[in-house]
Amino acid sequence: MKNFIELWHEAATTSIGFFWMAFWAFALGYLISSMIQVLVTRSRMQRTMGESGPKSMALGTFFGFISSSCSFAALSTTRALFQKGAGLAPALAFMLASTNLVIELGIVIAIFLSWQFVVGEYLGGLLLILFAWLFVRLFYPKKLVEEARRQLKEDSKSESRKAPDWKKKITSSEGWQEIGQTYVMEWNMVWRDVLIGFTIAGILSAFLPQSFYTTLFIGSGTENAANPGFPAVLAQTLVGPIAAFFTFIGSMGNIPLAAVLYSHGVSFAGVMAFIFSDLVVFPVLRINTIYYGWKMAVYILILLLSGLVIVSIVMHYGLAAFNLLPEAGSGTSPADQQHFTINYGFFLNIIFFAVSLLLVWLWRSGAAAEQHEHHDHGSSKTISEYILNSLSVLALLWLAGGIVMTLTG
Repeated sequence: MKNFIELWHEAATTSIGFFWMAFWAFALGYLISSMIQVLVTRSRMQRTMGESGPKSMALGTFFGFISSSCSFAALSTTRALFQKGAGLAPALAFMLASTNLVIELGIVIAIFLSWQFVVGEYLGGLLLILFAWLFVRLFYPKKLVEEARRQLKEDSKSESRKAPDWKKKITSSEGWQEIGQTYVMEWNMVWRDVLIGFTIAGILSAFLPQSFYTTLFIGSGTENAANPGFPAVLAQTLVGPIAAFFTFIGSMGNIPLAAVLYSHGVSFAGVMAFIFSDLVVFPVLRINTIYYGWKMAVYILILLLSGLVIVSIVMHYGLAAFNLLPEAGSGTSPADQQHFTINYGFFLNIIFFAVSLLLVWLWRSGAAAEQHEHHDHGSSKTISEYILNSLSVLALLWLAGGIVMTLTG
């Protein structure tokens, strides 16, 4: 039995390891978002993606695929696209594609789970996009969209009457200073949510026994665990998002826990629902509330929840129809995962750390940081902001203590 100090160290290193795995994706997503906000005009974005239709959805999906990133970074880029005039459905297609149609995510899934889950991730991601398109067409929230666009317009510096020349901007020092300023402000908006979320993920991984999660899923651990019958499959698929909500983990970080769930007999549908739930965790809900207002955030939450449940069940029984449901396998515990190995992620982190330092230097060298006051939503005086600040301090102390106590113990 591990003592508290050992568990504390394990929790801290797991949290830091999760962030290390995802850092380059954060940086890439925020860089893309910053460049879109600085270089792309509303009219150009409208001409490129449009409001709706097959072409707009295909473009949103394609742009999301080529800019694959973690959920937090995808939210920022999606907000930028919507702010620049893209329709709600294409913007959601971008968000879902950039978090589900991700090459590196498929690699991690293949390592921890099996090829069936890789198929579920990619094909299920496309089905989620189609579901979102249908949902928006059937339940288009016209008033909420107008209110969200109005809020985003008030939160942003209106574009000049003359559209900026993006070619001139991207080759000028002033343009890159503006990109650097926007990049820093993007990080400033969500760093506390990321810090708190990854810290909680490490704590849950280290301190809670694996059986804690599996007891939440009805029918898991039985002889027919792979396909325990529709009532159990439905129940597990509904519980999946709830379990993910309390882990606070997005994208890459929830795959090790998904492997733990599956190794203890959770069905394919339940595990896929858990994996797809990276966009319905609390920090994501809070960020969407900041971006669009709470009503639109709830609308997006309902869309995503209903979509991931339906798609997970469809994928489960689609594989079952062809007798392709995977056999119960063995997952890898997050504590046993090698977070700091020398691999492609290591080199990408080094590259994007250098890029981040350059952008911070450009930000500091810029003379007009106040031009980006739209990132300050005036909420720093609210109770929730004080709570977040306090939790952020506690998270930093927890992480530092978990490392220091082991070194000095």
